[in-house]
Amino acid sequence: MHHTDVIIIGAGAAGLMCARTAALRGRRVVLLDHANKPGKKILMSGGGRCNFTNMYTEPGNFLSQNPHFCKSALARYTQWDFIEMVAKHGVPYHEKKLGQLFCDNKSSDILQMLLDECYSAGATLRMDTRIEHIEKLEHGYLLNTSAGPFQCQSLVIATGGLSIPTLGATGFGYQVARQFGHNLLPTRAGLVPFTITDQLKALCTELSGTSVDCVASCNGKSFRENLLFTHRGLSGPAILQISSLWEAGDTVEINLLPDHDALTWLQQQQAERPNSELKTLLGEVFTKKMANLLADTWFVSRPMKQYTPAELAQVADKLGNWQLVPAGTEGYRTAEVTLGGVDTREVSSKTMESLKSPGLYFIGEVLDVSGHLGGFNFQWAWASAYAAAQFV
Repeated sequence: MHHTDVIIIGAGAAGLMCARTAALRGRRVVLLDHANKPGKKILMSGGGRCNFTNMYTEPGNFLSQNPHFCKSALARYTQWDFIEMVAKHGVPYHEKKLGQLFCDNKSSDILQMLLDECYSAGATLRMDTRIEHIEKLEHGYLLNTSAGPFQCQSLVIATGGLSIPTLGATGFGYQVARQFGHNLLPTRAGLVPFTITDQLKALCTELSGTSVDCVASCNGKSFRENLLFTHRGLSGPAILQISSLWEAGDTVEINLLPDHDALTWLQQQQAERPNSELKTLLGEVFTKKMANLLADTWFVSRPMKQYTPAELAQVADKLGNWQLVPAGTEGYRTAEVTLGGVDTREVSSKTMESLKSPGLYFIGEVLDVSGHLGGFNFQWAWASAYAAAQFV
């Protein structure tokens, strides 16, 4: 029997941060994971450069059925606290845009920093360890594992969601929550590309690889970022952001001319360049290929002077308020985050401890807290892990 103070299940961002912080308090910490290596999602994040936080993190950047829940943890461990640790380790980084901080070199810099912090604090890491059964004791928990039995006072679930199963994601954390009486809110893929199956599919396929600045809107929220056409549909930061607010059957509105009022711009072009073709003008805003395809697919391209006011308004509406209903999303296979999860109304926002089973804690993505794209989900991992680590 292995006796310890704290067992953390899941050696991802939240688990490593919690192990390091609890061990620094002098707690005996064992971190268990079924995978062969820690931090796989950290390594692939940000295109291999790990968008580890965002300088503009605030509660409004997170989605939850209980929107106030994240405030306490985010206030007690901020983006500046994590940046301070990154600087202490000499990890070079830069702001890409919109406050998004990325490693100059590789994601492995952040993972190595967390591992070094864990080891120097005295936390024990055990990979390739399956959890077979968890039992509540009078004081603490008993875990039967593939590496033998473990007993602890505090048990922390940091297993993440269902996103990217090829990196080891499972629904294990949700099983544990259910076992100890927790309500689970419906889960679905977030920060994920859309699939298109109707007549738009041909346009998406033709334009595959083309990126364009836009404003994407759905259910009262808008994001200005790039849209990327793919063989399967639409992706890019604007689409990933709006996908977390979209539900099956919802209409997505896309403004392809975010710097202009579409109708005013077209009227101006008609007045100043009456002999220019529509596709020529669009070619100055979009790629030539995209301009030609839009002009041929959506409109009949002709000299600007030949459009009636009503026709010009139709063109403006299509460019400034393109409406589409995606067939679906690419699902957990490529999703960056899982929406929904453990209902935070049954978890303490101060300690991350279960209100149903004393000594049980939930941190990171397993909870019903999901960030926007741009480093916010990592900041939630750091902040929720730090909060729990003060009490485990």
